Amino acid sequence: MPQLHAQTTPTLTGTVRDAAGQPLEYATVTLHRAADSTAVKTEFCDAQGRFVLPTLPTGEYLVSVALVGYIRVWSMPVSATGQPQTLGPLVMQPSAAATLREVTVEARRPLYEREADRTIVNVEGSTLSAGATSLDVLGRAPGITLDAADNLALRGRQGLLVLIDGKRVPMNGTELADYLRALPAEQLASIELLSNPPAKYDAQGGAGVVAIHLKKDQRLGTNGTANLSYGRGRYGKFTTGLTLNHRRKNLNAFGSYTYTDRRNFLDLDFYRQFYSDGMAFGSSEQFNRNTSHLQSHSWKAGLDYNLSKRTLLGVSVSGLVSETPSFSNNQTFITNTGVGGGFAKERYSSTTDQTVQRPNLAGNLNLRHVFADSTNAPELTADLDVARYTTDRLLVLTTVYELPATPTNVLHGDQQNHVTIQSAKVDYSRLLPHRTRLETGAKVTYINSDNDAVFTNTVEEQTTLDPNKTNRFRYNENVNAAYVSLRQATAKTITQLGLRAEQTNTLSRQSVGNERYERHYLQLFPNLSVKRTLSEQHELALSLSRRLDRPSYGQLNPLRVYFDATSYQSGNPALRPQTSYNLELTHTFQQKYISTLGYARTSNLIQNVVQPAPEGGRTVVNQFANLGTLHFLTLTLTAPVEVSKSWTMYNNLVLFYGRYLGNLAGTNLDRGRPAFTFNTNQSFSFGRGWAADVTGLYQSREVAAFEVVRRRGQVTAGVQKSLWDKQATLRLNVSDIFYTTPIRSTATYDNFRETFYNRFDSRVATLAFTYRFGGSKVTAARKRTVGADEELRRTGGF
Repeated sequence: MPQLHAQTTPTLTGTVRDAAGQPLEYATVTLHRAADSTAVKTEFCDAQGRFVLPTLPTGEYLVSVALVGYIRVWSMPVSATGQPQTLGPLVMQPSAAATLREVTVEARRPLYEREADRTIVNVEGSTLSAGATSLDVLGRAPGITLDAADNLALRGRQGLLVLIDGKRVPMNGTELADYLRALPAEQLASIELLSNPPAKYDAQGGAGVVAIHLKKDQRLGTNGTANLSYGRGRYGKFTTGLTLNHRRKNLNAFGSYTYTDRRNFLDLDFYRQFYSDGMAFGSSEQFNRNTSHLQSHSWKAGLDYNLSKRTLLGVSVSGLVSETPSFSNNQTFITNTGVGGGFAKERYSSTTDQTVQRPNLAGNLNLRHVFADSTNAPELTADLDVARYTTDRLLVLTTVYELPATPTNVLHGDQQNHVTIQSAKVDYSRLLPHRTRLETGAKVTYINSDNDAVFTNTVEEQTTLDPNKTNRFRYNENVNAAYVSLRQATAKTITQLGLRAEQTNTLSRQSVGNERYERHYLQLFPNLSVKRTLSEQHELALSLSRRLDRPSYGQLNPLRVYFDATSYQSGNPALRPQTSYNLELTHTFQQKYISTLGYARTSNLIQNVVQPAPEGGRTVVNQFANLGTLHFLTLTLTAPVEVSKSWTMYNNLVLFYGRYLGNLAGTNLDRGRPAFTFNTNQSFSFGRGWAADVTGLYQSREVAAFEVVRRRGQVTAGVQKSLWDKQATLRLNVSDIFYTTPIRSTATYDNFRETFYNRFDSRVATLAFTYRFGGSKVTAARKRTVGADEELRRTGGF
């Protein structure tokens, strides 16, 4: 049952009924400014048809009520008096089929919406989501960027907490990107981007939170959605799926299945120079041509049952099974600079044949209890979670040495990674005197990560164990957390103060070298936000928080993942958490034009770096390291514009400057550069079920620690047509029309320099079809969250 927030004053209350005088539960009630019908606040009616809406102290307002199967009804204008007010009953009339079609044609949500504390991407119904992956949609979201190593950033900063329906995705970096590539955008309802979340969220995620919400069928009875799409770039991309839902008064059973088959290419070029005492003594060039074939099966099943009027019990089980075979051809040329100039020292070619399998399984048991029938009654929720995530990686790396001519080497790798997560959490909220709401909770998690790798070398039919690469890494973590948050609302001011405490115990062990790292620490994470209404035109909000980024399990895992004969990725067991202090000041004009000025200071910065490997031989290792300090300034400007009734525009500009301080491999780091990202989206509604979207993204040249990334961008366009009384939708889109997303970057150190050029199958034309079936009477879907959220996100990278 939805929450009604009545603690804000002044308030506007009322009831919604049908023509027979019966209350209408879950009708959508929206408060609008009378001057231009801009939506101010939206709530649902409770079981008695009642609603409570907060209003501003002055101004004129309208109230609208919408419910599928009924004609939208509007109230007469209401003048705010600064005191609580009550409307007379709003009566809704049943709609005929023709009237319903007319209403739904006009109700098209914008692709992007900006609120004071978050940006919302409305994926559902967007022409650009057709056949796209979740990573495609997220990569085009305002302020989101993706670097060459598949690390997500918000407003230029890395360190994000990614949630799907309240549950953190168990990956980061490339692993997270691959997971989002396997999740079709057709399953998404919306994405929320929060740069400064409150204390109820885990402290993890210094740069903010990416909250992905999946579609939830809210119709009574048995119903579902089927979708099918095919896209073509250089290779084909196919996705199909089915969701089913059976809902009645006390029971809701749901399930979904999605199959994805996507072929891709990845072209990687490396240009490397090696230095000693400021003089270049060697260089190398690598040209990699990779093809991959992702096949994934994702599913989820669950049940919600009302044990009583106030108590609901839920259970869900989800799984993701994927297999990605890939094959790479590599050409490597190594030169040595000596007296008399450079000369060829080595030349060889290699092939990398690799298969990665990821069978993952997670289960959740949850309980929600409300202590009274009042909409502001105390509420208790509890969650128990168990999850197991596995990665099996088989590698055959064959290197043929041409100059000098030496025997061919075949490196075989067998890596098995298992992460088990157990979590329990409880949350409690209640209304206190003086219009104050209390929220408090606790959480306990236990994580066990076991990673085993065996490498062998075969030369002239002789196979031997490679002791320098073979290893076993085990990691155990226990986090005990508790939080308390108070929120008070007055006529013009809303204040929220929170404090979260997290006590962490970690132990990591390596079999080779018998290395051991053990840490125990307790940290406090305060959070403060104040929002003040200055007038009908102006609003100010201030937020301050301290947040944390623990290394993911993959970032700690020292076992190697090879790209080619001279390039591999490895974790760093000595990596320490980074902490951030975040400050934001937001001004809202006319409730739609928003500007935000932010500052963040991050200590023990976790940064992806590239360095010559300890074993030498022109081999390079990609891993994370702790640098010194990052000072980060941002200015975000958002301007939605309604050009006409059929053409709306959303513009978002993020200006940022990061100053990086630290030292790595003898290289002192003290550098920064102003940069910006600009997003614009044009949405068109043509009537008769036709709509279109065009989105443009531009990212300027920017500095990220030792790395300089060149400018890039993309333009994506799509069109859609509703069919069969809106039961079906046909969409066509083309992504990255001008093929401007390839990434070029250069990393420079005193002892090493690397230029990187990355191209992939980003220009794709996609045709998609969606069909909806079942009942049309709507009730409210329950919002599901689980307890093992932070830990799931951090299992990535293995």
